[in-house]
Amino acid sequence: MSVPNRRRLYLLFFLSGFCSLVYQMVWTRLAFASFGIITPVISVVISVFMLGLSIGSWAGGRVIAWLVRRTGVSAIYFYGGAELIIGFGAFAVPGLFAQGEQWLLAAGQTNSVEYLFLSALVLAGSILPWCVFMGATFPFMMAYVREQEPRNTDSFSYLYFANVLGAMTGTILSAMVLVEVLGFRHTLAFAAAGNFAITALSAGIGWKQRGTRTAPETGAPGPADAAQTRPAEAAPGRLIPWILFSTGFCAMAMEVVWTRAFTPVLKTQVYSFALIVFVYLGATFFGSMLYRRDLGREARRSTAGLISLLAVAAFLPIVAVDPRLVPAQWNMSMGTYVDSPGAVLLVLASIVPLCGVLGYLTPSLIDQYAAGHPAAAGKAYGVNVVGCILGPLVASYILLPRMSERHALVVLGLPLLGLCFFCGQSLSRRQRVATALAGGAAVIWCLFFADDFEGLLLKREPKTEVRRDYAASVISFGEGFGRRLLVNGIGMTILTPDTKFMVHLPLAYQKVRPQSALIICFGMGTSYRAALSWGIETTAVELVPSVTEAFAFYHEDAAQSLANPKGRIVIDDGRRFLKRTREKYDLIVIDPPPPVEAAGSSLLYSKEFYELARQHLKPDGILQIWFPGGPLSTAQAIVRSLEESFPHVRCFDGVNDWGTHFLASEQPIETVTTEKMAARMPATARMDLMEYMDTARFPTLPDYLKKVVSQETIISHALNPDLKIEISDDHPFNEYFLLRKWRLYSP
Repeated sequence: MSVPNRRRLYLLFFLSGFCSLVYQMVWTRLAFASFGIITPVISVVISVFMLGLSIGSWAGGRVIAWLVRRTGVSAIYFYGGAELIIGFGAFAVPGLFAQGEQWLLAAGQTNSVEYLFLSALVLAGSILPWCVFMGATFPFMMAYVREQEPRNTDSFSYLYFANVLGAMTGTILSAMVLVEVLGFRHTLAFAAAGNFAITALSAGIGWKQRGTRTAPETGAPGPADAAQTRPAEAAPGRLIPWILFSTGFCAMAMEVVWTRAFTPVLKTQVYSFALIVFVYLGATFFGSMLYRRDLGREARRSTAGLISLLAVAAFLPIVAVDPRLVPAQWNMSMGTYVDSPGAVLLVLASIVPLCGVLGYLTPSLIDQYAAGHPAAAGKAYGVNVVGCILGPLVASYILLPRMSERHALVVLGLPLLGLCFFCGQSLSRRQRVATALAGGAAVIWCLFFADDFEGLLLKREPKTEVRRDYAASVISFGEGFGRRLLVNGIGMTILTPDTKFMVHLPLAYQKVRPQSALIICFGMGTSYRAALSWGIETTAVELVPSVTEAFAFYHEDAAQSLANPKGRIVIDDGRRFLKRTREKYDLIVIDPPPPVEAAGSSLLYSKEFYELARQHLKPDGILQIWFPGGPLSTAQAIVRSLEESFPHVRCFDGVNDWGTHFLASEQPIETVTTEKMAARMPATARMDLMEYMDTARFPTLPDYLKKVVSQETIISHALNPDLKIEISDDHPFNEYFLLRKWRLYSP
């Protein structure tokens, strides 16, 4: 094949990888919105992606020779057709998610087995068809290369190299540029345009080379055929599928665990997931580049040696998250790390060796196994991807609900150590002993001497409780007013009177005695207790089951509140619950989970959510939104979205001089004296609000209320004149912010 043609193929597979990872990034975020911001959603999306690649690579390798013989046209046309179909998925998947979300409303709460199973099926049905065609692109293009160069044996690694570079670029650009500038819908359209461009370029290449291709080979050689080209230091053919399966399983399972383990340092889920995937792909790319260089020098590295490196490198992320080594300050008051570029670089660098070795090992093994034959390459790649499918599911549903992230990583590192035993015969005795000692030392150190975020809290805080479930890891610690709640290492809330004012302030403004309240985001349960103190029907919605199980850690009367017949706690996503219920409320309280840049916050600050909440308010009902503080532009975006959704909005500073209470209603919210507000409150409600009141500063309840009411901001003063500064489901202004932060973009 000529050099120009090789460059064209490189460009095509670069674009293909770019578009595929743009889809994965955006589809994952859209899946959060439709099915809940929980670990299983990430694991299912990753697994379904891998399942599609597996099916596509296997089936594509099986059918491409038959298709070419039957039709008499070049394989590159079928490759272009696959890319065309993938492009249609950009427009189909959001609609399929929306339909699936509606269908699942009858499936009960999100912690039910029925919902978890059915939501996984809906996710699979929505994205699997397009992922199958993504997987088919490899054998289709390999068949075309075979037409041009019948003796080519390294086409997979060449295409893999280009694809990984494109995927790496697509990951970082989608998360850090495209969504912030274009929004989700236009980002998907941009990626679809890339697929359509690939289709056109493929058709052009095929048209120019019509009549010049070599007749395709009819066989589908397997490992026996490839043995003739396998170097002496290569793995035995019978072991290659097992190695590919095991490395795929462990690597993808570790990616899910890393997402949780690194959260205390990397903070927001969107950027942390994107950074992990970017570094994973970047290291894989450089590993593949090194393999291609060694291939040209005919100096391919030993498979056994690579597996030995892989086994030891698997334990490096455990070292990187050890609080004694992380170069970051630890904020004891909130129980989390403060921002630290050094800590971010350390945890991301810890996965580079593992991913780099995988980038070298995977194409090397597939080249050895397939020797350039599309069917054999499809089979080998499919086996690798089957491991990639099962790994995230095992990590999400079996390991993380039962053990810490550190122990989960140790468990996932053990199969890689086991591979050293089976593949180590080609190593010298000294190398085998060194690998055994290094691997054993790593396991012992990680199990008995390493520390982690959770272990640090258990040592420093005598009163610490850890709970785990499918959704998240929940840590409760501290005493008195120093008690804290952490979810996946992020500080969620503290015992503060502001969580009481979220309920008492809007209810005290109601002209007619309220009858019902809805609390979205349970937290420590302080707002739930406050609403029950009014003697009204109170529903609390919480996405993470273990958060509600920690209620008694923060409040001694939790059992009494749980036994109150007027209260109920629902495990569900707040938006999904509102879509499932027909009830209307006098008060809806929203306390979005921090940080303010998180996906969970943007979904509760968007115009679409406000419209949904408005439909569930009674005529005089009030929506209360808490903003804990953050960039001015984010606050202005929240105000803009509220102002466009409700005709009447008022905002008050928090009682502790941080954060803001936004009150929104269809009817004017009357201005009354604090004495009248206090008189409207039942005795039990007054007692609840005064529970945290500093009587030295506020002698009476009206004085306490006045501290908040007197700090009202005129809503027009909080609006930015730029109408584009708002939060919507398609354009989550608060969530994607790096270009603005770096002053590279201004809407």
